[in-house]
Amino acid sequence: MTNHRTMRAISQDVHGAPDVLRETVLPRPEPGLNQILVAVRAAGVNPTDWKHRSAGLFLGDRFPLVLGWDVSGVVEAVGYGVTVFKPGDEVFGMLPYPYGVGSHAEYVTGPARAFAHKPAGIDHVQAGALPLAALTAYQAIVDTARVAPGQRVLIHAAAGGVGHLAVQIAKERGAYVIGTASAPKHDFVRSLGADEVIDYRTTDFARTVRDVDMVLDPLSGDTRVRSLDVLRPGGTLVSLLPGTDPDEPAKAAARGVRVETLLVEADHAGMNAVAALAESGALRAHVEAVFPLADAAKAHALGETDRTTGKIVLVTAGTDLG
Repeated sequence: MTNHRTMRAISQDVHGAPDVLRETVLPRPEPGLNQILVAVRAAGVNPTDWKHRSAGLFLGDRFPLVLGWDVSGVVEAVGYGVTVFKPGDEVFGMLPYPYGVGSHAEYVTGPARAFAHKPAGIDHVQAGALPLAALTAYQAIVDTARVAPGQRVLIHAAAGGVGHLAVQIAKERGAYVIGTASAPKHDFVRSLGADEVIDYRTTDFARTVRDVDMVLDPLSGDTRVRSLDVLRPGGTLVSLLPGTDPDEPAKAAARGVRVETLLVEADHAGMNAVAALAESGALRAHVEAVFPLADAAKAHALGETDRTTGKIVLVTAGTDLG
């Protein structure tokens, strides 16, 4: 049983399959300078969570490890210097990636300016699904590529966690959006506003798409290599994973295009922009499944099937599922 000094959390002591995750009781954190303590109501699960669970990635052998960067909840306490939030405020945000991890728990601390006020028009499940994926899409489309009205944008994996939010953000920017997805997900991608959808299983996008101003590539590998061929001079390829082609810089220079690899950052201004889009109805996360915190291993197992649409969310006890 937890008390005001402890909390339930999902922790692991080794890397491995989903069953290394276990519910445990840990000390409840206290907010430090410029930090807030958030009582977690919902927290998204992203591919980076199961990659860190299985292999460590940026965090190495940091054990015991509590995963989770997405968070939506209620401010429980504020540290010295915090002026933008007060106890009782509903907030959502992304903990600083990658080292600020820890939202798959009943409480978490983080920098106040990694958060924004939760839009009143969405519940905690919706808010908990948004931060990491929406910030990634926003930082790619708006901050990096600076997509403008009338430009053509190709979004790979357009039904995925980042992709389905990127479609909405690009459309809100006034872009003509082309998405790639398997045939059963075409209606979903069109419902987000995509102007064209390509079945990547049957159609080579590099033969059918031309003269795009931006490509968003969450996949890398051969997809990243072939995406250079669809960009017009002056266009931008934003990839979420490192490239594998040593000749890429020369090819990009020859075509007159820009290639960037994006690692998402905690971003107060970006979170406020995401909040405004969500409040206006221009941005909504599709939630594939919701699991109680104790079933985090099941959430990871589902995510690793690579067959989900949108996002998976964990919720703490008592969270209103709307």
